[in-house]
Amino acid sequence: MIRALIVALAVLALPVFANMALAQGADMQIVVPVHAIPRGTIIADSDLTYQAVDPSSVQAGIVTSMNDLDGMQTRRVLRAGEPVRPDDVRKPILVTKGSTVTMIFAVPGVMLTAVGKAMSEGGMGETVTVLNPISYRQISCTVTGAGTVSAGSQGATITQIAALQK
Repeated sequence: MIRALIVALAVLALPVFANMALAQGADMQIVVPVHAIPRGTIIADSDLTYQAVDPSSVQAGIVTSMNDLDGMQTRRVLRAGEPVRPDDVRKPILVTKGSTVTMIFAVPGVMLTAVGKAMSEGGMGETVTVLNPISYRQISCTVTGAGTVSAGSQGATITQIAALQK
């Protein structure tokens, strides 16, 4: 009876001791630049590497996958060997503030294009504000390409179409 109790306790305690042993020797992989990457540079896989660190020394939000950074643009200089935070990068800028953009407004059966002035900058899929130089109305648009934005959505109304034409 006592022997069975000891065996049962050993079986129950084994996973606890195994996890403690793993936690002491386990390292976490984080992504770090191989070399200094200047501000505004588009990041490629060759610019990055993995570095093993102690999990207790890692700040929350540090990038742990190269896929999260591939094709992103740096907001600041990234130093070699230092952890990268999501705020250090952004989608590449396709529309710059002050540039002339083509606004496209499309609904089934109707497609309008107009020229506007970008009041903010943004990357693919981000929202930017565009000034219609004729009506002086500011329109929220979605960046769809270099110098191109989409104004409105599928549920657009006739008044929204008219606002683009004025």
